[in-house]
Amino acid sequence: MSAIRKLPARYAPVVMPFILSILMTFVVSMISTLRSLGPTPAFFATWPGAWAISWVVAFPTLLAVLPLVRRIVALVVEAPSR
Repeated sequence: MSAIRKLPARYAPVVMPFILSILMTFVVSMISTLRSLGPTPAFFATWPGAWAISWVVAFPTLLAVLPLVRRIVALVVEAPSR
């Protein structure tokens, strides 16, 4: 059985916000849509579209703001000792 091939480390700055945006928009759009429509058949028809729109906005937003977030975190969190 062969091991799963991994992407090179240089892709990490894109893969991390990609996966984060998928997971976050999945949860947030589900909660928002469920709160608006309730547990009805309309929820299951509406939620995938709401999730897709949320992700299309969230992924590029994460890519754009991640450098700023890293700088803010560096100001607030002490660097690890060596």
